[in-house]
Amino acid sequence: MKKQRGGFILGLIVGLLIGLALALGVALYVTKVPVPFVNKVPQRTAEQDAAEAERNRNWDPNTPLQGKTPTKPAAPNAPATGAAPATPPASSPLPPGLRGQEGKATSGRDPAAILSGQDAPGPAVIYFVQAGAFAKLDDAEQQRAKLAMQGYTAKISEREQAGRTVYRVRLGPYDNQSEAESQKERLAAAGVDATLVRVQK
Repeated sequence: MKKQRGGFILGLIVGLLIGLALALGVALYVTKVPVPFVNKVPQRTAEQDAAEAERNRNWDPNTPLQGKTPTKPAAPNAPATGAAPATPPASSPLPPGLRGQEGKATSGRDPAAILSGQDAPGPAVIYFVQAGAFAKLDDAEQQRAKLAMQGYTAKISEREQAGRTVYRVRLGPYDNQSEAESQKERLAAAGVDATLVRVQK
């Protein structure tokens, strides 16, 4: 019984010593190996910082847009050589459309007419040929397919009308009324009822 107790104590002490030796070895290994993500980047010198500051001072974000040989901007006090003046001299003639009395520029339009609204151009208008308006999208798709089989390209537009959604089948747009009228007549000859629709741009 005493031999078993002595052997247990001896085994316990030997195990503790082996564990301490292993822990000491691991601690020495960890202290000698560099810590990840800490010593990866080398330390910068003052010369490198000064060089980077100089590069950033002269950096132009538009350099890639200027091609391989970008032109450097002229110094503020340096005279421009060979550069065209930004504004024409006072003695240079104006184009005929902008030449008025005593050399004054004019647009060729009467200012009083512009202010009164008489000289304003009329509203731009485009035309559509409507080949039907339907309450169901499926009906509008069938009409568009029917027109496509006859060689016409139509589009379906959706609009709210009297609280209900209406799907319109239209051809166009056309810039002038005569072109839209001729398209309407071609549709009528093909047996398709159509109406001319005028829309302001």
